[in-house]
This record gives sequence, C-alpha cells and structure tokens, in this order.
Amino acid sequence: MNKPFLFKQFTVKQDRCEMKIGTDGVLLGAWASLQNTPTSILDIGAGTGIIALQLAQRSSAELIDAIEIDENAYEQCVENFEASPWGDRLFCYHASLEEFTAEIDDRYNLIVSNPPFYSEDYTSGNRTRDMARFTQALPFEHLLESVSVLLSENGTFSTVIPKKEEERFIQLALAKRLFVNRICRIRGTETSEEKRSLLEFSFSETTIEIENLTIEISRHNYTEAYKNLVRDFYLKM
Repeated sequence: MNKPFLFKQFTVKQDRCEMKIGTDGVLLGAWASLQNTPTSILDIGAGTGIIALQLAQRSSAELIDAIEIDENAYEQCVENFEASPWGDRLFCYHASLEEFTAEIDDRYNLIVSNPPFYSEDYTSGNRTRDMARFTQALPFEHLLESVSVLLSENGTFSTVIPKKEEERFIQLALAKRLFVNRICRIRGTETSEEKRSLLEFSFSETTIEIENLTIEISRHNYTEAYKNLVRDFYLKM
C-alpha cells in the first residue's frame, strides 16, 4: 500500500501520507477543465500532490501552487513535486487554508480540491488520518469562502464530493456567488448507485452541463469513457 505509485510521466510516493492515492483525486485531476488555459492553479489540501502533478502534466500553467496543513503530507508533497519533470512550476505551502487565504494576494484561474468530506460524528482514533479525512478539518463553508476570495473573476473551481452532498454543496456555493457549470456523477458499475459528484463552479451563471460516468463494466474491465479520461496517467490504460 505504501509503495510509490507509478504513473506514465511521474511517480508519487505516499508512505508518509494518511490519505493514499485514490480514484477520486485522479478523476478530478483528469476532469478539471483547462478550457480557459489557466496560467495559475491552486490545489487546496494537496496530500501527495497527485492532482497538482496531473494538472502540471496537462497544462502549461506557469504557477501551480498547493497547500497542505499536515506536516508529513506537506513534506511528501514537496518531495513528489521536486522529483517530477515540472518541479520549477510546482510549489507547496505548509499552511492552513485560513492562513493562506489571509496572506496571499494572488488570484488563481483554476482552483481544485479533493476535500475531506466524512461528516459523520466518528473518529478512527488516528488523529492524523481523522484530520485528513473528516469534514471538521475543512468544512465545505470554509472551503467555499476561501475559493470565493482566491478565484479570479473568470476562473473556475473544480471539486469532488459525495453524491449525497451535491445539492447542499451547490447551495452553499451559491451563497458565495459561485454557480455550478458542470456536473459529472460517478458510479462504480452500471448497477451500483452514484457515489461521487465532480463539480465545476465559476462566477458566471450558465446552462449546467450534466454527464454521468461509469468506471467498470466488471472487475478491472473498465469502460471506454473512463479509460479515455484517465489514459494519459495510468500505466495500464
């Protein structure tokens, strides 16, 4: 589980991160739109740095910043950034989102976040894992407040959350004048329920594009739509 994760153009070490690489992050890094050719990107709650690395591979953005509050994850993220082909464009800050928002004057063309979203009143007993995973580490309201400050006028914000939280999240975003523009609902197989929602927001109200994505036809037999989305990253796609 702690072995380095090999992608086509970069390697991610994850032995010091409580939150390991998962489908959610890779999907977000592949799905986030680069249509506006962003020159500056911010990854909130970077973990291993996987999403920022994907966006470095996909884009020509000169500035790709990340923030990570957990010290071990921060150090691992920096290590992964420096070992990548895009180390000169990637930078990770060891800070809370609140600190970062208060101190940074930059506005970003694209903001991404795979936030901790387990809102149940439950702790695992492992404080580091709890901080990485549970909502009290980064409430949706807090995330959206900072995004509304850090996002450029014509920028976009993309995130991945549980499908059951989609409606609430969209309403919270609306309160910050952030309008949902794209939605992609994810299910594991054709017969399983939709578990995740990929969401894109901006300050402009548009007709909402809604799509659905199924990951597998059967175990390790992936759909063409999923393969087309992630084939630039996974070795065996």
